[in-house]
Amino acid sequence: MSEATELAAAAGSTDPRTGLRAVRALRRLLETLELLQVDNARRQGWSWQEIADVLDVTRQAVHKKHARREA
Repeated sequence: MSEATELAAAAGSTDPRTGLRAVRALRRLLETLELLQVDNARRQGWSWQEIADVLDVTRQAVHKKHARREA
């Protein structure tokens, strides 16, 4: 079982401490994956609008969150 699968299972735990810790870990994993894929998309020439459309957020939201990291 992968770490993500284990975390997803733990997030459904009836023990709130276990569930909440898993949710926290999943958020961190999700943020890392989003950074990786936004960087990948930008390197491939994607516009902020294209990224926003796929993430189902506004262009302004994705730009505000990620534009500062571009070098």
